[in-house]
Amino acid sequence: MSFCLGIKVKDGLIGMADTRLISGTERSTARKVTIHQYGRHSLFLMTSGLRSVRDKALTYFEEMMEEQEQTFDRLYKAVNAFGEQVRRVAREDKLALEESGLGFNLFSLIGGQLERDSEHKLYMLYPQANWVEINPGTPYYVIGETGYGKPLLDRALRYETDLETAMKIGYLAFDATRTSATDVDFPVDIVLYRRDSYQMIEKRYEHADIMETADWWQMQMVRLVSEAPASWTAPMFGKT
Repeated sequence: MSFCLGIKVKDGLIGMADTRLISGTERSTARKVTIHQYGRHSLFLMTSGLRSVRDKALTYFEEMMEEQEQTFDRLYKAVNAFGEQVRRVAREDKLALEESGLGFNLFSLIGGQLERDSEHKLYMLYPQANWVEINPGTPYYVIGETGYGKPLLDRALRYETDLETAMKIGYLAFDATRTSATDVDFPVDIVLYRRDSYQMIEKRYEHADIMETADWWQMQMVRLVSEAPASWTAPMFGKT
């Protein structure tokens, strides 16, 4: 399983992906985010699902762009092109995977801004290669381990949230997931895109890089629980 989070706020985009891979009893580390950056063409792509399906679809997608020298002027066109490669892999491998007891379960998040996009965009692509666009009403999407970080994102994140605060919220959602799920862990790759900049900024963080924030958040949660108003508990404890 993975934790891949895409956030779209008014000032830009944030992509966040853990790097843990689990195969049987084996554990390894690998990137789950790729960046395509040239000229006024900036996008990131994150996936959750079978690694073999992801690698094959991404290889086909990159080969298609190289061989055809194909570029896209709108992000949805790039999303459609990647979706076609996902369908191609499904035609080639889905039956064999299912016969082996494995589901064809590649989910993808694609965000960025291309030359003719009026603003930055974020899409979630299903294994069937149909997609939805992330909108201001719910300005994020998680693929992989979705449950642990969702309450914080729903309560704290808004479309008007500034990018730095949104990144903090995203990290704390990752930390909640990492704490509760054994198959999500550091390092975590974070991508930042500022609206109309056509420039992706990426950094990989180890636990030591962010532990100050994680430790502070843990202490605050413990303190706030103890200080929370609880007059409703008085009858249960014989208080008046």
